[in-house]
Amino acid sequence: MSGRRGRTGPLQSALRRGRELREQVGVLLQESKDIGVLDAEKKKSLNQRCLELRKTVDENAFALQNLKKSDEPAPVGNYNQRKEEEEKQLLKLSQQLEKLAAILGRENEMKDSHVESSPKTQEENEETEEEDEEEEEEEESTQDEEEEEEAEDYDEDKLGDDSAITNFITLGDFAAQQEGDLTFKKGEVLLILEKKPDGWWLAKNSKGESGLVPKTYLMINAKEREGEEPSEEETEEDIEVADETGGAKILKRTDSHWSAVKKAITENNTLDALTTMGAVPAGFRPSTLAQLLEEGIQFRASYFLQPELTPSNLSFRDLVWNPEKGTIQARPTRISLIMTLWNCKGIPFPGFSIQVLSRHVRLCLFDGNRILSNIHTVRATWQPKNPKTWTFSPRITGILPCVLDGDCFIRSNSPSPDIGILFELGITYIRNSTGERGELSCGWAFLKLFDSSGFPVASRTYELLLNGGTPYEKGVEVDPSISRRASSSVFHHMITLRKQPQLLVKLRSLNTRSKGILNLLPDVLIGSMCYIHLIVFYRQILGDVLLRDRLNMQNADLIGHPILATFPKLMEQPDLMDALRSAWAEKESTLKRSEKRDQEFLKSVFVLVYHDSVFPLLQSVFLPEYKWAEEESEGTRWHMIADFLKKNRERGSALSSLVSPESLHRAFDVTEIAYDFLGEARKSSP
Repeated sequence: MSGRRGRTGPLQSALRRGRELREQVGVLLQESKDIGVLDAEKKKSLNQRCLELRKTVDENAFALQNLKKSDEPAPVGNYNQRKEEEEKQLLKLSQQLEKLAAILGRENEMKDSHVESSPKTQEENEETEEEDEEEEEEEESTQDEEEEEEAEDYDEDKLGDDSAITNFITLGDFAAQQEGDLTFKKGEVLLILEKKPDGWWLAKNSKGESGLVPKTYLMINAKEREGEEPSEEETEEDIEVADETGGAKILKRTDSHWSAVKKAITENNTLDALTTMGAVPAGFRPSTLAQLLEEGIQFRASYFLQPELTPSNLSFRDLVWNPEKGTIQARPTRISLIMTLWNCKGIPFPGFSIQVLSRHVRLCLFDGNRILSNIHTVRATWQPKNPKTWTFSPRITGILPCVLDGDCFIRSNSPSPDIGILFELGITYIRNSTGERGELSCGWAFLKLFDSSGFPVASRTYELLLNGGTPYEKGVEVDPSISRRASSSVFHHMITLRKQPQLLVKLRSLNTRSKGILNLLPDVLIGSMCYIHLIVFYRQILGDVLLRDRLNMQNADLIGHPILATFPKLMEQPDLMDALRSAWAEKESTLKRSEKRDQEFLKSVFVLVYHDSVFPLLQSVFLPEYKWAEEESEGTRWHMIADFLKKNRERGSALSSLVSPESLHRAFDVTEIAYDFLGEARKSSP
């Protein structure tokens, strides 16, 4: 018997598992038949079973899709037909469970709202009935009932500060300034969901609409501070304004942190639908870092690559000339390290209803409130046999694409004692039913870089448990179902802890050579180690043009230099950066040892390689626009780039391609070759 089990093939195991799942679904559907007469606990239990069962069905369907006939230990008759029929059966099961989850979710919401609006104890019931008899001619609105419950909760908590008060009255009319703001009229009562330190609070009105509001438009009643509900007869003299800004006017926000949070609020409908269907765990959120990247250049590497001006705008802060060495001055910074992304474990696998286009990690420097660097992205690889584990820096032939490189350099001069690295794991997906595209955060982690005494943390490997929600939420689990399945025993608690999603990273110590290279970079930058030498070339050429060769340091005219004008664009198009890496590596292999030691000669060769490789491609009409996680676009671009480099090698340069009638380019624009350093340089940070 054991021998027969040992010869069971993957397809037969999947078919047997499918039969078991169909039986479980049948039992669940039978138990849910009379849903109207079931109690709340039973409905909640059925809903949880439905979500977990649907997740299992989707995982089995995904595993089935990745089976190959060559994996079977023995020939299987009608292999493709049996596999296709089983996929259809599992898809049907997934759809049935999706419908049942939606029904059970609605039932639970209706039950929860009924419970919230009902009294909590029998004594309160009797008091409410007496009040109803005395005031049976008066009809209270739903908003009045919510205010009464909030006042009772406040009295029970017995908190003596303003932070406990959640009901506020508006002082005047307010029209939304940006997407995500909440418009209101004077005299409305708002329920404050979250109080932000920048003066823009998250609020909900009586219609259930949520958004950000300025707190200087809000007021609280003096009696409510003492735990009493305000009466209608009170005048404005009895009202105390909750202005904690000292009378300072709240200006319109230009900081894009909160606009990303507001955008996340508007995307919650899609996320709620995916969560209800069981496609994603409850701890997933719209990606905060992805939204920041979409809003402009403030958090892009191309922005931080530009030199930073001093407060007077008359010189550069992080680009200084060293006359003794004839090159730019090396600048040590407070944070200068190399970090390696190893892997991610226990990442929940999305449901069958969405197609994952990319798994990746976005990272940046963060102090708990502000993002202090560019946002760098590393794409993860994974195996169908183990979809919950993500890995980085796979072994491949040729040059490793920089978007897959898990070795990252990190630079910063920020004096913040709370600074650390924020990691956000994310997936880019397409929803199968609607074709909707989006990006979700699968969890985040924070690695503080200095201890309580102000000393840098040790260079070692760190296992970071992932948190659910956004980086501004605390205490949210990525997948709460893992904790619910845990028992009270210590052993099971340890097992459950090991199942929690986690990220493995390593901080590496620097040798003398690594320090020397990192010190030539901008003061603030995060990027891939595989193209650090190209950035150093750019910085050295930047120093030559701006500091050595400029006759008048007060001259701010445009500078004719194609590399300075276009190189930062490569930071946002990793396939072009790979093309430059490949072309330079090929050229460098032909140089003599003495030539490699001559920095001036190397820079001149680098300029020629740049002009013969990526510069013409930046203006090519045929090269599609770079789009993140679009397989067709990425494949087309890489095919065209590889073909262009091959032709250049055969012809010796890109000149023939540039003058060929077959090579069409965009209409000439002076920005292709003119570098406006005064317009591109970063302003000095406070």
